[in-house]
Amino acid sequence: MKVLVIGGGAREHALCRSLSLDPDVSALYCAPGNAGIAEVAELYPVDALDGSAVAALATELGAGLVVVGPEAPLVAGVADAVRAAGIPVFGPSAEAALLEGSKAFAKDVMAAAGVPTARSYVCTTPEEVDEALDAFGAPYVVKDDGLAAGKGVVVTTDLAAARAHALGCDRVVIEEFLDGPEVSLFAITDGVTVLPLQPAQDFKRALDGDEGPNTGGMGAYSPLPWADPKLVDEVMASVLQPTVDELRRRGTPFSGLLYAGLAITSRGVRVIEFNARFGDPETQVVLARLRTPLASVLLGAATGTLHTEPPLNWREDAAVTVVIASHNYPETPRTGDPIEGLAEVAAEDAPEAYVLHAGTRREGDAVVSAGGRVLSVTATGSDLAQARERAYKAVGRIRLDGSQHRTDIAAKAAEGR
Repeated sequence: MKVLVIGGGAREHALCRSLSLDPDVSALYCAPGNAGIAEVAELYPVDALDGSAVAALATELGAGLVVVGPEAPLVAGVADAVRAAGIPVFGPSAEAALLEGSKAFAKDVMAAAGVPTARSYVCTTPEEVDEALDAFGAPYVVKDDGLAAGKGVVVTTDLAAARAHALGCDRVVIEEFLDGPEVSLFAITDGVTVLPLQPAQDFKRALDGDEGPNTGGMGAYSPLPWADPKLVDEVMASVLQPTVDELRRRGTPFSGLLYAGLAITSRGVRVIEFNARFGDPETQVVLARLRTPLASVLLGAATGTLHTEPPLNWREDAAVTVVIASHNYPETPRTGDPIEGLAEVAAEDAPEAYVLHAGTRREGDAVVSAGGRVLSVTATGSDLAQARERAYKAVGRIRLDGSQHRTDIAAKAAEGR
């Protein structure tokens, strides 16, 4: 089949890489893509938020499957436009994508489905904000109700900072702080059948030791040696299947990738948030471990035939990804800096380690930075320690002026802590 992937980040590079290795994929396209994706897919310029333009491109290319990567096009209804053109699409409708597009909507769905989550208030006035902050106390958890590219959440003990963030949002969700480690669990669904993937953990803070501001994610690893072996089954029963069932009951069935951000608290598993697409950078490590060819599974979700798919097959290997970010990320990142060392990684470290491009573009013969998160250096190994060693060895070959990366991705887990 011919597959068109929409997006241009490291998540889309990971998807394209997996699809390029699938023998069922006869042609692979990406729009708009990036410098790295260009090595495995044919790129086309398109406004990813323009549903009619995406549908027209998919029709022109004769695509048998469209995979929408980022959240903004999903919330904008791009998947609806492609479906209306009669082309199978992996990604939820705009209505169902509100599960990510509105924190308040997600809380309403969870309440109706009996899904365990943090207690919360939805606030639209300064008075409501002050009451909610006072009710929960520190640490304060303040979430912009709408999309914020992974940076709309503030967790702080500083009341003034929490209040300032809340007042800067039109509508805000303030909730109780959830203790315990966080886990990302993805599930592929056609709106009825739910197929969970392997859990991962990502690192949101910019600096080592979970210090600094929240980012879109600075690294991730999978599997989680410290997690309960029954975790996936438990989350399937208490979170994923009830949520999919509730959305179908409402007449807004969710098909695509349902991403549950979880806290493993002292009182059990709680949902922090839902996303309506593959997470970045967790996708990089989850797909590195998936042995099952990807295209037929995504097509099954798009066509309502997921129940006919065999169980997913996973490699025993561990995977680690380390994000290399540009100067001043996550504030106003500097772009246009040349990236060197990519060929060295390909020559010296592949196939165990490889570079997935996020914010890059080609200028003549050079690849330059074009965003905040620039690269995801991903590696596999027999265990987390080996995967981590390989990832950082490859990171050491990359040269990007002013770049930054965390040095402690998966460090505690690799040491059994």
